[in-house]
Amino acid sequence: MSLDEMFRVHGPNLLGYLRRHAGDDAAADLMQDVFVRAAGSRQRNSLVNPGGFLRRVAKNLLIDRARKRKRDNVVLLPLQEEWDAMSAPEQEHGLHVTDALKEYEQAIRTMPEKTRRVFLMRRVDGLSYREIHEQLGISISTVEYHMVRALGHLSDAMEIYR
Repeated sequence: MSLDEMFRVHGPNLLGYLRRHAGDDAAADLMQDVFVRAAGSRQRNSLVNPGGFLRRVAKNLLIDRARKRKRDNVVLLPLQEEWDAMSAPEQEHGLHVTDALKEYEQAIRTMPEKTRRVFLMRRVDGLSYREIHEQLGISISTVEYHMVRALGHLSDAMEIYR
């Protein structure tokens, strides 16, 4: 199903869902974000249930929006002041965190393709094992296998940061 077809078929229901959960003002922006994410999704062309996929993306955006609002209510120091206020050991720790993040991203990039795809669908897209199984046409035990493989790969790559 093309993105245009998805929009025509599922757009009205999705917009109603977003209006109920985010209000009229935010619904149109969120609707656009849903379709931007859907357009960038690797599994878009192999969906068994496009409406369910779009609703999941919308739900994830609503969760992200709520988390952002919660974070925005916290008073933060400007980044430079925060960095300047840190002691040298804290600054060094910040550099280690940056290195660890780079190592983590590299570990994801070096995973076997199928394992990486399953891992990203679970951790980034927030899909359940059942949803991954349905979208990829693989058994749930195969989804579990790839998740164990991905987590083992990450654990090995991140060993030096423990």
